[in-house]
Amino acid sequence: QVQLVESGGGLVQAGGSLRLSCAASGFSLGNYVKGWFRQAPGKEREFVAALSWAGASTLYADAVKGRFTFFGDNDKNTMYLQMNNLKPEDSGVYSCAVGTQWPARRSADFGTWGQGTQVTVSS
Repeated sequence: QVQLVESGGGLVQAGGSLRLSCAASGFSLGNYVKGWFRQAPGKEREFVAALSWAGASTLYADAVKGRFTFFGDNDKNTMYLQMNNLKPEDSGVYSCAVGTQWPARRSADFGTWGQGTQVTVSS
């Protein structure tokens, strides 16, 4: 069964850090483009970051560039989003996804999604 499962969300103060994980099962992450998206209440889902098949290239939304780092561990079949210097506007449900399109910034570029993990940043 093809599945993505996120973990690592939680409540953190502004300026703090969190690391999100997304574990894949039923397929090899290294064969896919990987992405993170987030959705705040009342807002549309927005692109956060993307990682190319072998991890050689990354894309970041301007809002997170310099603060977030997206990387993968093919041995663990898991991808990670390291989030530093978090801001209240980073709050939302973070979802990982995989696809086959590169570059990839749109939800439509990704075909398999995790269930999401909540991140709340207090001011």
